[in-house]
Amino acid sequence: MARIVGEVMTREVVEAHRETSFKDVARLLAEHRISGLPVVDHDDKVLGVVSETDLIRRQAAGPAGGQVRRLRMLPAPRRARRAAAVARATTAGEMMSSPAVTVHPEQAVEAAARIMERHGVDRLPVVDEEDRLIGIATRRDLLRVFLRSDEEIRQDVIDEVLTGTMCLPAYAVTVSVRDGMVTLDGQVENRSDVPLVIRLTWRVDGVVGVVNGLTYRDDDTRPSEMHRSTGASTAGRS
Repeated sequence: MARIVGEVMTREVVEAHRETSFKDVARLLAEHRISGLPVVDHDDKVLGVVSETDLIRRQAAGPAGGQVRRLRMLPAPRRARRAAAVARATTAGEMMSSPAVTVHPEQAVEAAARIMERHGVDRLPVVDEEDRLIGIATRRDLLRVFLRSDEEIRQDVIDEVLTGTMCLPAYAVTVSVRDGMVTLDGQVENRSDVPLVIRLTWRVDGVVGVVNGLTYRDDDTRPSEMHRSTGASTAGRS
């Protein structure tokens, strides 16, 4: 079913320390062809993250100590303090964005993707229960779940959803997948099973959409005949 961060993260992490120089950070990014890296202390606990954007801001801030041209719209005090700090930054500790947004290896890939979007970041340091760095998850890592073949997705829907969770016989529902779009055709036992099957199918890694062609044998969302008869008898006696 849904994959977790620990299965897709990069375990070999390029990292910096608080005292790593601006030039060394730039060299690490260039040598390893990455756009950012975590900054850790000597116990491997994540302090922050330095990205190419941080380095560019440092360069764009102008020479340290130089006059900065006054703009008509002055930045907010907090932003101004941050800009001034970046302009003087010479080490990773001074340039980094802190605190870092991190995830744990057991979190779902879907949850990690939402965290990335919410915080507007391109990478998430992965930490253990003691907040020590054990890996990093990038947008590219998370997108790997959508590179699964249609046959892999189809087999997961059959094994994990239909026969595994729903306990349906293999012949009850036909599953076809094209470019990650899953089509379900067949019959389930109860009407209430239909939305459940669709919801579980959406959770399979690599699924980009679900086309519902399911029918049902019994409408369990309506009161039973016995319940209606009992209700009518009770009403008659009153």
